[in-house]
Amino acid sequence: MKNSILKNKNIKSFLDFFSRLSISAIFISATPGKINDFERTVAYISSKGIPEQISSILLVGAIICLILGSGFFIFGENQKIGSVFLLLFLIPTTIIFHVFPFHQRAVFMNLGLIGGLIIAAIREPK
Repeated sequence: MKNSILKNKNIKSFLDFFSRLSISAIFISATPGKINDFERTVAYISSKGIPEQISSILLVGAIICLILGSGFFIFGENQKIGSVFLLLFLIPTTIIFHVFPFHQRAVFMNLGLIGGLIIAAIREPK
């Protein structure tokens, strides 16, 4: 009986890690483009009506949130910190880039990610 419980814990632990890695994949894949095409990304943010100097600061903050958020969310002992960093990136990004004008698919995909991150942020530690 004990082996069955241990295997179940191992499976749960693996699924928990895999789930966090899967959620983080979208954020990890977005990071290099923001770093490598920094100026072009600043110009795109500026095209949404945000002054260029503020756009640069926001982009640096976004990159930091993506890197720290993904790292803490996947590998940190307390994934809540990672989910908060990713939410700090995702919520304003969704509002700025997808609500006005309304991009239905992007908004609903991001709402799904936001929901998953909120679940991770409020769940009890293991």
